[in-house]
Amino acid sequence: MPLRVTLAEDSTLLREGLVSILGRFGHDVIDAVGDADALTEAVQARRPDIIITDVRMPPGNANDGLRAAVRLRQSFPGLPVLVLSQFVDQSYAAQLLDSDNGDGVGYLLKDRVGAVVEFNAAVEQVAAGQTVVDSEVVRQLISRRPDPRQRLTARELEVLALMAEGRSNDTIGKRLRVTDAAVNKHIGNIFSKLDLPTTTDGHRRVLAVLAYLRS
Repeated sequence: MPLRVTLAEDSTLLREGLVSILGRFGHDVIDAVGDADALTEAVQARRPDIIITDVRMPPGNANDGLRAAVRLRQSFPGLPVLVLSQFVDQSYAAQLLDSDNGDGVGYLLKDRVGAVVEFNAAVEQVAAGQTVVDSEVVRQLISRRPDPRQRLTARELEVLALMAEGRSNDTIGKRLRVTDAAVNKHIGNIFSKLDLPTTTDGHRRVLAVLAYLRS
């Protein structure tokens, strides 16, 4: 389903590239702006289906894009936001994921944009109210916890990272080249070892995993 997108990115080259990529998948970039103030004005004027924004941009060249997105979600509850960042910043990721209960949010590294099919899938997942987090963010959140490998096997850590990206069991199985039964067993072990509630709801299980990683 075509989406109406408001895009905020201060790099003209990347901004035009994103407009082109989104257009290839049938989405309509109704506004493409280069600073956080313009992002706020554009969203207030024409409520989009999703915001895609850089974290760092003018006018302050700090986390202006992220802060504008969080404020807009407060004004328009449930407004989907996909944040793109040059590097992993755990505080930025947590701030976004904590906004409005984390529904319809995503945090991706800009390096992932080159994988256009996966990038578009992330856009559509976030627009549909799901949560998508870059695997590198997940790895860093895992690494700061005390001895996570004492609780999870290497394979279970791989499954956990894919779960936090919002991947389905079928996709996880194909990515790791294991059977559906094996995926289900790994997920059951993960929830058991991390003391998380078992659920078949994909979005809720992502939120449960992220809640554990941020704790």
